[in-house]
Amino acid sequence: MPPLLTGIVASLLLGLNTVVLVPILLLVALLRLLLPVPVLRDRLTLLATKIANLWISGNSAWMRLTQRTEWDVQGLEGLNAQGWVMVTSNHQSWVDILVLQHQLNGRIPLLKFFLKQQLIWVPFMGLAWWALEFPFMRRHSEAQIKANPALRAQDQETTRKACAKFARTPTSVMNFLEGTRNTPAKHARQQSPYTHLLKPKAGGLALAFNAMGDKFQAILDVTIVYPDGVPTFWQFLCGGMRRVVVRLRTLPVPQHLLGADYTADAAVREAYAQWVQQLWAEKDALIAHLLQAPARAPR
Repeated sequence: MPPLLTGIVASLLLGLNTVVLVPILLLVALLRLLLPVPVLRDRLTLLATKIANLWISGNSAWMRLTQRTEWDVQGLEGLNAQGWVMVTSNHQSWVDILVLQHQLNGRIPLLKFFLKQQLIWVPFMGLAWWALEFPFMRRHSEAQIKANPALRAQDQETTRKACAKFARTPTSVMNFLEGTRNTPAKHARQQSPYTHLLKPKAGGLALAFNAMGDKFQAILDVTIVYPDGVPTFWQFLCGGMRRVVVRLRTLPVPQHLLGADYTADAAVREAYAQWVQQLWAEKDALIAHLLQAPARAPR
């Protein structure tokens, strides 16, 4: 099909998948809100998760139908769908989320994202994220926090409440350490020391580890590369993502950082900074290698 027609068909299928399943998801969420019994709420949370997994499977189906993407993926072996895992990834496009969901659905628990507060107003999806108990963060800037330190406590309390819910059922907590999508303008503005990445931020990771570090069984580090250029969401719908390379590696949880006070202890903040900087240096080198490597056979 021509790219425009492909984009229209893919958009319609995505919309149909969403319009059918989100109302069911909202009904489950309302029942959970009204029922006072924790056991019943947990069962409804599992039901909501199954509906979300079905939505992701539907998206994978229309992706296979409308897209001709070559997938080069390594590292899926040995993943656990029944435990708790912290997932990190580089972030370049909204397409990253569909790539992650397509490859990880059913292999690890449902990915839960920390979202900007404004995204709750996205039609259908904002309500779906609320129903799935995704935490909405106000994302205060360092300047705002410096002017009003109480704002940092608000972010910490939001994270703590979200992690308390995550700890009740197996969950994959998704953390884009860069905090935003990487663009040439942002990269230049940051004067990032990495060739292919923005500077990583350890604060959200530290808050999650402090809140439920004993639950996490592993860290899943994901690297996503688009050899032909980073597609926009519309370009992706139109079939513009010809190739994508995904590398996954399972890392141990850094035990020496669990339970440490990231907020009040400068030494702990430095230890977290060193840990994420080493992770990011390795990821930057891997991306450089993948961009130079010849294309593999599609999967």
